[in-house]
Amino acid sequence: MPDLPDAAATDALERQRRALLRNRLLATGLLILAAAAFFATHLVPAPGFWLLLLRAGSEAAVVGGLADWFAVSALFRHPLGLPIPHTAIIPRSKDRIGEGLGAFVERNFLAPEIIAERLRGLAPGRHLAGWLAEPANAARAADQLTEALPYVIGSLGDRAVRDFVAHSFGEQLKELDLAPLAGRLITLFTASGQYDAVFDHALDATQAMLAANAERIYAAVEERSRWWVPKSVNRRMAVALIEGIEEVLAELRLPDSAARERFRAGIEDFARSLVVSPERRRRFNEVKNRLIEHPDMQAWIGGIWDELRRLFLDDLAAPASRTREAMRTALLSLGRTLARDQAMQARLDATIEHAALAVVPWRGQIGALIAEVVRGWDARTVTRRLELAIGSDLQYIRMNGTLVGACVGCALYLIGYYLF
Repeated sequence: MPDLPDAAATDALERQRRALLRNRLLATGLLILAAAAFFATHLVPAPGFWLLLLRAGSEAAVVGGLADWFAVSALFRHPLGLPIPHTAIIPRSKDRIGEGLGAFVERNFLAPEIIAERLRGLAPGRHLAGWLAEPANAARAADQLTEALPYVIGSLGDRAVRDFVAHSFGEQLKELDLAPLAGRLITLFTASGQYDAVFDHALDATQAMLAANAERIYAAVEERSRWWVPKSVNRRMAVALIEGIEEVLAELRLPDSAARERFRAGIEDFARSLVVSPERRRRFNEVKNRLIEHPDMQAWIGGIWDELRRLFLDDLAAPASRTREAMRTALLSLGRTLARDQAMQARLDATIEHAALAVVPWRGQIGALIAEVVRGWDARTVTRRLELAIGSDLQYIRMNGTLVGACVGCALYLIGYYLF
């Protein structure tokens, strides 16, 4: 069937191409961000509660995002170019595309019970575990992933993407009530052994700053003094002021001094008020929101995004890439662990099945589209047109899989943390 010559059809195709590219970049960006967070948490020697929570959420997000990416990609091509069974469905089904094919796909190929039955017969969790448990396969998969990463990460340097990340991250922070979290973190910090060391370092810095600016203090006292007060008196006043501050600092430095205990008690009271006082929490969040809305803060968030991109691109370009090596180790460890854990294989099979069934809501539209336009097209044209028509919407499955996976991972971690 030839292309429609009118400008409206051309514009529609161009909009579909742009929408597909945009949504594909967004879905891939979410997956890369989740993978970056997962690997970054493993760089911390002794992760705490929040880093472990981030690790659990990002790990589940990567699994959910990859599962949904596989489900979407398998419709049109072999994912990563690997000849995995039951992928590249549309090109392989060219002989069956024609009269009545739309109804056939709608009622038979994309029916939920058939998809579930095929996935259960394939046992993808067991096959994936066995394949990844081989070092050569894990290295091959990691190499292919890291070869694609520079192009993906490089494409995320667009100004619109950068602004989107800064804006979205800022909006998420504005919606969070960070006051209780800040209060608990301060409480944990003051109760830890690091508090006294940090406090002493702060006193040292204050002492050094006071000594370095003594002459400025003398000059400031003299400028603000009456003209008729002798300079020697001004000098003595400034010296007395500095000595008084030094005495306070010296008292604060004593481990058992009342001043040091009062200072600690004040910090602890402030931390408790952030948790229990609605008014204090409201003021804290107002200050937080004003800070987030400041242009400098938005620029700083965007700068972090650019710096992360640069670090990843530099590492991926290095002969001994830590990202590539970490990905090889992680995939090999995942395969061997999964091969020993049948319960996890069953859960992975259920996740893949759920991701595949997510295609079902579109089966009516897919069937109607095939029935109308596919007659007379070759396999490549069928694949290209169908991907342009529905590929953009299917990318939302990948986005949702990544986000829902993150939420589920965090929820499971919290349940395990508090209940077990």
